[in-house]
Amino acid sequence: MTETLMSRVLAATGGGRPAPEENTTQAVEPPVGEATPAQVDAVQAYLEKHGAKFRDSLPGHVPYEAFQAAVAGLLPKVAGCTPASLRLALLTCARFGLLPDGFEATIQVQGTKAVFVPTYKGYVRLMYRSGLVASVHCGLVHEQDEWEVRPSTPAPDDFTLTIRPELDEEERGKALFAYAFVVLKNGSRSQVVYVNRAKAAEVRDEWSYGYQLAKQQGREDSYWHRHFDHGMQKTALKRLFPWVPTSAELVALAQADDAGERGDVQIVHAPNPERVALIAEAERAHRAAESSQETTPLPAKRSKQGRTYRGKRQRGGRKSRVS
Repeated sequence: MTETLMSRVLAATGGGRPAPEENTTQAVEPPVGEATPAQVDAVQAYLEKHGAKFRDSLPGHVPYEAFQAAVAGLLPKVAGCTPASLRLALLTCARFGLLPDGFEATIQVQGTKAVFVPTYKGYVRLMYRSGLVASVHCGLVHEQDEWEVRPSTPAPDDFTLTIRPELDEEERGKALFAYAFVVLKNGSRSQVVYVNRAKAAEVRDEWSYGYQLAKQQGREDSYWHRHFDHGMQKTALKRLFPWVPTSAELVALAQADDAGERGDVQIVHAPNPERVALIAEAERAHRAAESSQETTPLPAKRSKQGRTYRGKRQRGGRKSRVS
């Protein structure tokens, strides 16, 4: 029997079909450790076989070579995941045009499954890419910073923050809360959204399957374990959505992110770049059509009998006499 690439990958990673469950109690999946060189080689060959799909998924401004280099850097940590989940996680990442380099996005291990996790910087990148905002501001307020929040005061005096640049992160003290707001194209500023540590922990405990799974396995390597402050900032950005214009791509990113947090499949939420472009073009055409209707009415025509009437173009129906 000929050995296929998939069979080699499954053999190297220990993947395969799960045994039938004998009871309704779900066992905790064993954690995936650092991959062996054989696992890395097998998975890299498997991903290279599907290289054309990654090339097609990436938007034109993201070089395939840069994406490939980012994937190679994270393989030792994720090569032990099931091949199908790793491929889907990377395809989702590619379709949003983000690099899995830990800066814009990362691939997190949940049991034996690979999950695409966009960082708050990935959200910022897509907000700029939408072209709907002039600037995005998302940061942390630390213990040694000087700040004031006065919701009843008109912007921009409702939120002021003064930091001391001479202090490093440790000297600034613990991060107290995250804030997020955008400046729109017309120069106005959106509402400022705040998320403190308690609220971020509440979101983490209620929604993050990866965090709960890591706790069950006695590990502290989930995204929330390692990057709590970043998770706080990402939560602030997502809570900003109702107050700012958002693109179809940005909404889809949040849906994919939420699906990953719940432990659900993410690929169904990733937008097709051509479909997003078509929707945007249709919306522009619709707005143009609406504005073109706000024109001066055509002059009334006069019949041979001296009566005036308006034609079909203006009324949308048969001609009728008006006088």
